[in-house]
Amino acid sequence: MPSTPNILWICTDQQRFETLRSFGNPHAQTPHLDRLVAEGTSFANAFCQSPVCAPSRASFLTGRYPRTTRCRQNGQSIPPDELLVSTMFKRAKYSCGLAGKLHLASCSDGKLEKRTTDGYDDFSWSHHPQPDWEENAYTQWLRDHGQDWAELQGEEISPFIKEGPPAEFHQTTWCAEKTIEFIRKKQGVPWFFSFNCFDPHHPFDPPTDYLSRFRVEEMPLPSIHPDEEGSKTSFQKKDRIWAHDNPGEFHTAEMTDLDRKQVCAAYLAMVSLIDDQVGRILKALEETGQAEDTLVVFMSDHGEMLGDHGIYFKGPHFYDCQLRVPLVMRWPAGGIVPNRRIEGLVELIDLAPTFLDAAELAIPQRVQGCSILPMLRGGKESEGCRAQVYAEYYNSWTHRDAYGTMLRTEKEKIVVYHGTKQGEFYDLESDPEEFFNLWNVPAMERRKNEMLARCFDASVFTMDPHPPRLGPF
Repeated sequence: MPSTPNILWICTDQQRFETLRSFGNPHAQTPHLDRLVAEGTSFANAFCQSPVCAPSRASFLTGRYPRTTRCRQNGQSIPPDELLVSTMFKRAKYSCGLAGKLHLASCSDGKLEKRTTDGYDDFSWSHHPQPDWEENAYTQWLRDHGQDWAELQGEEISPFIKEGPPAEFHQTTWCAEKTIEFIRKKQGVPWFFSFNCFDPHHPFDPPTDYLSRFRVEEMPLPSIHPDEEGSKTSFQKKDRIWAHDNPGEFHTAEMTDLDRKQVCAAYLAMVSLIDDQVGRILKALEETGQAEDTLVVFMSDHGEMLGDHGIYFKGPHFYDCQLRVPLVMRWPAGGIVPNRRIEGLVELIDLAPTFLDAAELAIPQRVQGCSILPMLRGGKESEGCRAQVYAEYYNSWTHRDAYGTMLRTEKEKIVVYHGTKQGEFYDLESDPEEFFNLWNVPAMERRKNEMLARCFDASVFTMDPHPPRLGPF
């Protein structure tokens, strides 16, 4: 097996698990990703470590939990002493590149994201499609093609969706263009590339022709139980009125069933555009003779509520639809088993050590994730999967008083909102859709307390293992 595989890391933004046809969604149009699933190993229960962008990305780029990286919030810069996996590959003489988001520092108020030591020599940065910064490489690409982002916008279909730029000038397409350029340019040398498009992140604005592929009337409605709201937290009750608890942005409480179906169609249309661009990238690997020796990874930084439990976008919510993401890996020459689906629990912090393991590079002691490469090569789930997954939200985006930790096993989930006396406890065997919060149910007190103790233990055992202990005193 080759000791220096190329690494093609495809990371979308805010994509739920069940957005691929091969993952059970009959409405999805994802033939290229379905092919990747058939040719590689996929994970049915891969969980991010934070439900918002920057903490999640800092976590999986380092293999460490958000509380450990100290990048716990959107708008908070990752400390300069944190070591990214891309930097480790750069030091191992890989040629490293990125197209799209990085989001390890603030990108607001007209301020360009300040880079850390990230290892990317070929750096085409575009946090999002809007031309908020002159340094947005996607904006520059549009200009080179005689296009203006504002003029490419279509009509508003409803207060909740609109027509986006045509596919040929879309940011997702630009990300694919830059990826393909890199793949063709770097033949013969080991490389590591991050494709980080902004879609299917809101606003919901697919190209018109992609939206037309979906029959709105056939779209499913969100997963909501009429009796669930009363037992939910104050954070959820607010977000059921306005997304992000931000009056004037996205009036969730005013949506009709037609609005909800249109949003679902728009979201799946955005995923379909991603699928087509992934297909182009995979074709470039084949045309350049690099498909066998490239470890291809497809995943997302976190999910999207998409109306489930009456909520859209993201926030201090730990539902599976927000934390469970698609994860697929393919590496023919490296022995990754094709057409295998792993049902056990894994965390995204396991990615960085897996990449290092695949390249036969040392995994630093400070990394908290575990390599799942042996399992990818046919090892038993019982030896490669986790007994539990852990996630955190510390005033990370919306709701300044939301400081939450979550622990999930195969059968139960506990969420603690620190300092508020609020929480959630779900029996996932009897209530897999997480409708019925058992936090205040007396008969569940013993089980809840057992999970509370387990969650508290997890928060202690995820302390930073760095620096190492050098002696007995």
